[in-house]
Amino acid sequence: MFLQLAHTKLDVFITGKNLVLACYKVSRLLPPDERFNMTQQLRRAALSIQLNIAEGSSRKSAIERRRFYEISRGSLIEVDTIFDLAVDLEYLKKDELTEIGILLVKTFQMLSKMIVY
Repeated sequence: MFLQLAHTKLDVFITGKNLVLACYKVSRLLPPDERFNMTQQLRRAALSIQLNIAEGSSRKSAIERRRFYEISRGSLIEVDTIFDLAVDLEYLKKDELTEIGILLVKTFQMLSKMIVY
């Protein structure tokens, strides 16, 4: 935000940010009794996607960068799993998650390309 570093212009960073924002918005639809379980875990995992992209981008070695991108992708898979469970538990409907699904797939693809040796 204030530093205006190059990684903030990367497509993966922009898409990841949109994913985080969408996750926060959709998390408001989860039942109140999930506030301290699924809602917080969803938000933590979504935030981890973005934070690890940012931190990985600041690393000088390719090995270090890849490791942070792998962590980010792992968090993305965690978010996908939370949504799968939320649909199965009938907390959310799959059609409410269309935008998030597109962002998940797009971010996953970009991160996977960045991880390839």
